[in-house]
Amino acid sequence: MKSGKKMSGGRYIKPRKKKLTGRPGQARIVKIGEEKTKLLKMRGGAKKRVSFAQKIANVIQNGKGKKSQIKNVLETQSNTFLARQNILVKGAVIETELGKAKITNRPSQEGNVQAVLIE
Repeated sequence: MKSGKKMSGGRYIKPRKKKLTGRPGQARIVKIGEEKTKLLKMRGGAKKRVSFAQKIANVIQNGKGKKSQIKNVLETQSNTFLARQNILVKGAVIETELGKAKITNRPSQEGNVQAVLIE
């Protein structure tokens, strides 16, 4: 059938107009490098610190947090191309000074990198 039409030939009516707030935001890519963050104003007066580049991760080891330098992105389950480009996303396995660690937060949304040591 033609798009936007019912089997009977009638048309579907949208429940509401498209709103400016409903459009998707621009994707933020977090790379390995000198720390670069930005403060964004959010709806309701809230503020969000977003990240564009990070070189230090807060790694949890034996229940204690330690800051560690990020050396490389080893693998990313969601997309293998992200690991090749050293892009930091949630679930990515990174190589740090302490060893292999898995990112547990969303660096593009929170402005820092949190990770748990694996081995």
